[in-house]
Amino acid sequence: MGEIPPFGNDFLETEWPLLLACCAPRPRQEQIRALLAAGPKWKELVSLAEEHGVLAQLDAGVRAANGNIPGEIDVSLRQRHRAQLMFTLSMTAELFRILETLRAARVESIVVKGPVLSMRAYGDPGLRQYADLDFLIRARDIVAATRALNEFAYEGDVPMEAIEAGKIPGEYLFLRPGTKLLVELHTEHTFRYFPRPLPIEDYFARRTDVPLDGHQVPALSAEDEFVLICIHGAKHFWERLMWLADVAAMASDCQLDWKMVKESAKAVGAERMVNVALRLVEDLLHTEIPAEMRDLVLSDTAVIGICARIKEWLPYAGFAPPGLRQRARFRMNMRGGIVAGPAYLLRLSLSPTEEDWVEGAETKRSWLWDALSRPYRLLKKYGKDGAS
Repeated sequence: MGEIPPFGNDFLETEWPLLLACCAPRPRQEQIRALLAAGPKWKELVSLAEEHGVLAQLDAGVRAANGNIPGEIDVSLRQRHRAQLMFTLSMTAELFRILETLRAARVESIVVKGPVLSMRAYGDPGLRQYADLDFLIRARDIVAATRALNEFAYEGDVPMEAIEAGKIPGEYLFLRPGTKLLVELHTEHTFRYFPRPLPIEDYFARRTDVPLDGHQVPALSAEDEFVLICIHGAKHFWERLMWLADVAAMASDCQLDWKMVKESAKAVGAERMVNVALRLVEDLLHTEIPAEMRDLVLSDTAVIGICARIKEWLPYAGFAPPGLRQRARFRMNMRGGIVAGPAYLLRLSLSPTEEDWVEGAETKRSWLWDALSRPYRLLKKYGKDGAS
């Protein structure tokens, strides 16, 4: 167990089931009313929802069930929801400006997650919680994109010298000083958690547009985005309910071409990651596995054990993280295969990010030394929980 969470430890009987009920694409109002009648600890419930990134779902679910929200909590929920909406409006306006900046620099980009995913999953850019704007660009354009954002008053977390030296971070992070505006650029090289190389030209070829506040925003195909959010959840060990809510909402309401989902997942070796995501949302959020995927998901028997382990740490929103051995086993199992699983774990263990760059060599392409320092850093960071 990690540090004590702000929502306490006594929340699994009432607050957690209530949050799950509110996050289902088709909330069961009778279940929500019954759980509200049990007398949830409201401050802890709101804190739990906040840590899981699903305050909007909690607010909407309780109000739809005509729940009796205590006055102080009601005011707090409305204020937080309003703040989220205002933040979303500012981020959406910034999104349009950044897209224009990149176009002017002749950098083709695709918006991933964030407001685009919120529109697709919930039909509203303000219903999904996010803290930054994510763009996918080609690796060959990263220098031009960095210079364009620098001229647009954003400061990069990765020095230009490191970029020109060919160093590859976990993502290219940019911050506008004096604001909370964060931008992340991703390339085919930074998506390390894709089991196979990201087929970026295929992604751009299948690119589509999503309408957002009167603009057409470049986005992944819905099927590619669905696979991406399944991989993203697996990358983070499914420690936040918001990622499962996204999967459930897309699976329920986006009219996905499931044949294309299968092909997209197979192209990057993420079949099991998709299977786990679909099994989790069926078990926890009452979202039926699509008929086109059901035989495939149910035939993958390893998914049952993987989901059982995820359910142990998921409620704690990152406050009860898996230890080092659990993390290693999880990575191998999510890839699957006697050879593919260990190979995936080895690649991740030796794929350095900016946290692993050897001090004093940030502008040199010292891949070997960076790679060798990564396992030591991971052991130091997660080894204390290694016996779990």
